[in-house]
Amino acid sequence: MPTIDDVARAAGVSASTVSYVLSGKRTISGPTQERVRQAIADLGFRPHAGARALASARTSVIALMAPLRAGVDVNVIMQFVTGVVRRAREFDHDVLLLTQDDMAGIERVSHGSMVDAVIVMDVEADDERLPALRGLKQPAVLIGLPGDERGLTCVDLDFEEVGRLALRHLTDLGHRRVALIGPPPSVLERHTSYAERMLRGYRAQAEAAGLEVLVQPCEGTAVGARAATLAVLEAMPDLTGVVVHNESALPTVLSTLRREGRRVPDDVSLVAVCPAEVALSQSIALTAIDIPAQEIGGAAVDLVMDLLTPTPPPRPGGAAAPATAAAAPVEGTDPTGSPTGTGPTRATVAPHLFPPHVTVRETTAPPRRTPA
Repeated sequence: MPTIDDVARAAGVSASTVSYVLSGKRTISGPTQERVRQAIADLGFRPHAGARALASARTSVIALMAPLRAGVDVNVIMQFVTGVVRRAREFDHDVLLLTQDDMAGIERVSHGSMVDAVIVMDVEADDERLPALRGLKQPAVLIGLPGDERGLTCVDLDFEEVGRLALRHLTDLGHRRVALIGPPPSVLERHTSYAERMLRGYRAQAEAAGLEVLVQPCEGTAVGARAATLAVLEAMPDLTGVVVHNESALPTVLSTLRREGRRVPDDVSLVAVCPAEVALSQSIALTAIDIPAQEIGGAAVDLVMDLLTPTPPPRPGGAAAPATAAAAPVEGTDPTGSPTGTGPTRATVAPHLFPPHVTVRETTAPPRRTPA
């Protein structure tokens, strides 16, 4: 699908000039407008229909809350941020990045009408920010899935299915002795949504397959990753498969297995859960379930635009918008889940979960021998 940057290159102008031609916010010369419109026609570029209408009436700023908490992989967080920023640029919107882990920043920019909408990352299962988010006058989109998403709009990878799929890939190859090296303890202690959903799916799949469940939390440091790998090998000496859901730990997990005489995939098959770039940057190309961070970030912006537009327009490229459904009210609350009379009443977009896929590369194979 062509982007605004593609149009700018074809027309020989900047991306901001393309945005001004589309929005009419600044006067652009006739010849330049003609080149831009010709490039749009040649490439088949389809800007979001609501962006132009919104530009003149709103701030054209989206707040992105990406708290840099203990245990988070900043490199992965920045891939989500990049997806949000790039997609917002296509709609002629700027992004205001907030990195604290409380609601003070969000309340400041929302009450001051500095932003049109809020995107929130690093969502916890019982997130303390939810009541305040439900009460905002601006719409909120969560990259993550809390336990109670009423009155909120959520998008994420289907991490529960990720857990099932990662283990199922190994058992389909014949592995019966499998362990999971997971996120840092601090991530699990906060009940971070993606980590809990991944574990729930993994445990459910292990129970269905009649397998022993071995889950080892792992710090994202070289020392922590080595300790976690050695702990797994000690607890399950006949291990033939491992799932790693900890991007920072991957290089040390691989090197520790090698030092302990466990060849990948001859002796131990490994499935990683990480962005594709991480899987391809290791000493061996990893079989992995990709975390499409930039795509999820872009989808969060699409949902913001749908919420800001009374009648959601067709998406660029013809993709259908997620189905919407009204949230069911509960006693003492309005349909958003806010106390009656306090929060805005808005429709809830059904959670949009990206389906996971395994990309088979060089680190999985059938076990050389059937474990006893």
